[in-house]
Amino acid sequence: MAETKTVPVWNQYSEDERQALEKLCTGYREFLSHCKTERESVKEAIRQAKAAGYRDLKEVIASGHKLEAGDKVYAVNMKKAIVLFQIGEEPIAYGMNILGAHIDTCRLDVKQNPLYEDGGLAYLDTHYYGGIKKYQWVTLPLALHGVVVKPDGKVIEICIGEDEDDPVFCVTDLLIHLSQEQMKKNAAKVVEGEDLDILVGNHPLKDADKDAVKAGVLKLIKDKYDIDEDDFESAELALVPAGKARDLGFDRSMILASGQDDRVCAYTSLRAMLETEKVRRTACCLLVDKEEIGSVGATGMQSHFFENTVAELLNALGVYSELTLRRTLANSKMLSSDVSSAYDALYASAFDKKNVAYFGRGMVFNKFTGARGKSGSNDANAEYLAELRRILKKHHVHYQLAELGRVDLGGGGTIAYIMSLYGMQVIDSGVGVISMHSPWEATSKVDIYETRKGYTAFLLEA
Repeated sequence: MAETKTVPVWNQYSEDERQALEKLCTGYREFLSHCKTERESVKEAIRQAKAAGYRDLKEVIASGHKLEAGDKVYAVNMKKAIVLFQIGEEPIAYGMNILGAHIDTCRLDVKQNPLYEDGGLAYLDTHYYGGIKKYQWVTLPLALHGVVVKPDGKVIEICIGEDEDDPVFCVTDLLIHLSQEQMKKNAAKVVEGEDLDILVGNHPLKDADKDAVKAGVLKLIKDKYDIDEDDFESAELALVPAGKARDLGFDRSMILASGQDDRVCAYTSLRAMLETEKVRRTACCLLVDKEEIGSVGATGMQSHFFENTVAELLNALGVYSELTLRRTLANSKMLSSDVSSAYDALYASAFDKKNVAYFGRGMVFNKFTGARGKSGSNDANAEYLAELRRILKKHHVHYQLAELGRVDLGGGGTIAYIMSLYGMQVIDSGVGVISMHSPWEATSKVDIYETRKGYTAFLLEA
């Protein structure tokens, strides 16, 4: 029987389980290292889905093929969100088992009119994305990821700073010798949002009349990437921490990487989905954008993409009606696959030790999130928790129950409350993270492995 809450899991594993854990985490590190934007994550998810026998739902619809039990399909939303379905043996109106995670992460977005020169240095102006401590982003090596779309529709993919031979970029900081006034500011103001500009050049273009360094940068990106200054107007470019995901600690028991919130749950959800065969209820894996800024926009959970896609799925199954759509959604069960804050002894006062996730103790469930008096929270009911406890026990999944910090200290949210609007059962679940929303976040390999096990059990048994 799986232990909960108080017992570290490492020493309970067999050699086969340890090997399975390391195999999963090796794949996860590779995913983190190569998929640092939503577009990159979706592209990789499509590659893995096709390799596992999934077909594009658009192609299925165009062919007029009728879906049936065992079929596997996926749909993509603007290259920034993806949903996968495996049709189950039961009628879909009985509901689906849904794993839902987000693939957007904190970063620095390049503005639409970004490039300027001052004091012989060229900079890119940025606007930070998501909830960050701005002072953490100075003097780090940063990589530039994204796309530039030309007026003729040509898409130029950009990834600079990840290879050893690539240049990197950075936000500068004021030297300590001149920082007397800066150090008097509170942490929120030590570095202002408008000061998170990226140093990108110092080499002046020979014979340029003015802004010679800026001119040099423009010539370089034109010659190498076919990008003109005006093309920033139709670009999506982001600065993210440069470098690969790495094992953390002498014992290699943890992973240190950027953007683990929430790619750790996205990856474990995707692997559970792709490795699960012959489900009773239709299985679904939903990876969405914009959670870090409120799940808004056409690619966020508040859009109708998911609902519209389920309607198309029902039609391809030959069972569409408005009532069937409503029944399918209301009868579904979901794990809102998102991270939780894990206990850090250096900041013990921020946590309730009885109700916090600990590294190495397994999958985390948050009955509710929100802030203060559970404001903005989906609060899962007891019956659903009891059903999940039964499933986890049956499949020997180690898990723990937690809250997101001490009462009245901050708070947080996920996509759970949005999906609960359909009347389905939803609870937050995932992996505990230390240093969440910082440029480099830490997770436990045990928790990653147990979470993938839990997601698989949920798809099979809920």
